[in-house]
Amino acid sequence: MEYWIKAEPDVNVYVNDINPLGRKTILFIHGWPANHKMFEYQYNHLVPLGYRCIGMDMRGFGNSDKPLGGYNYNRLADDIRCVIEAMRLRDITLGGHSTGGAVTIRYMARHNGYGVSKLALFASAAPSLIQRPGFPYGSTRETVEQIIQATYRDRPKMLRDFGELFFYQKVSEPFSDWFFQLGLQAASWSTIAVSKAWLAEELFHDLAKVQVPTLILHGIHDQVCLYPLAVAQHQGIRNSVLVPFENSGHGLFYDEREKFNRELSRFVG
Repeated sequence: MEYWIKAEPDVNVYVNDINPLGRKTILFIHGWPANHKMFEYQYNHLVPLGYRCIGMDMRGFGNSDKPLGGYNYNRLADDIRCVIEAMRLRDITLGGHSTGGAVTIRYMARHNGYGVSKLALFASAAPSLIQRPGFPYGSTRETVEQIIQATYRDRPKMLRDFGELFFYQKVSEPFSDWFFQLGLQAASWSTIAVSKAWLAEELFHDLAKVQVPTLILHGIHDQVCLYPLAVAQHQGIRNSVLVPFENSGHGLFYDEREKFNRELSRFVG
């Protein structure tokens, strides 16, 4: 079932509700610069096991509307609230990859975990994607600024270069092309706006507000959201479990998809 749910008067976000009659619900929030289709290797495993999988495209990405504004974490978290309310979701697992993971943390803090009983973070860009005073573990500000400038200059090349950093395991050329196309489906301005949000957003205080059991999955070879970010998440979130992925980069959902699906389904229950 496909839906467009109103987030603002002129902004609708796209949701794909797979197996609506499933016994337990997982709402997936994708990472930059892709869309909900990045989780197809989870849908194909989890749906036959009886799970209801809901993939949401964040505004500006995939099939969602692509306004010029609204790409800070507060607004993106509010969009999730709109989806959860409109679909009347309760007792769900909220899962987010990379920037999507950061936005789910903001959602838990800003909306007091409304409708969510468990949180799953996949290579999450939290508590800060970039290094800050007292937090030397992220990427450099200069690295993000280079991504922004590369997007202005030649977005397809930026996406190709980013894709080469994404996976630790070798992927086929057709798979690489498919993943590249996910990034092209986003608007250029939303791609840039979220990149700029990385420079401004931090979630150090949000972590302590997460009050539900939390699963943290993170590749130790991640070149985008470095592994020490996962350690900081584990330290900051009470009742969290950190599972390292020894043979994964940023794309652990595909690098070690069997382990990823096993850990996630075990956690959801």
